[in-house]
Amino acid sequence: MSGQDFLQFKNWAVCGDVLNENKYAYKITKKLEEHGYNVFKVNPRTKKEEVYTSFDDITEKVDAIDLCIHPKIGINLVKEAKELNINKILIQPGAESEEILNFCQENDIMALEGCVLVELSKKFPKDV
Repeated sequence: MSGQDFLQFKNWAVCGDVLNENKYAYKITKKLEEHGYNVFKVNPRTKKEEVYTSFDDITEKVDAIDLCIHPKIGINLVKEAKELNINKILIQPGAESEEILNFCQENDIMALEGCVLVELSKKFPKDV
């Protein structure tokens, strides 16, 4: 599955510092929303109403995850995703680790290292 294939899914959970305008998780969230994607903001360390601390708190179906968070936190999110049968994860540069990649491979999770912003720029070259 390619990064462009990932963009066919409409319900995304973006994991990271989704409220900080200077961070990529925020920028990714905004760009996905601008292009009509349904985005759930996730950060286990943020206690804000508009941010989920767990995938389990999301009542709608999550098709894909964008992992834009430190790998030590990310591995727990990946394990939680498996328990909830979320099996597509795009891993941003810096969010990857051998532990995450191995876990995904061993548990039939489609994990792709890449960047949602790059993939969006290919799909919508005039808008990103």
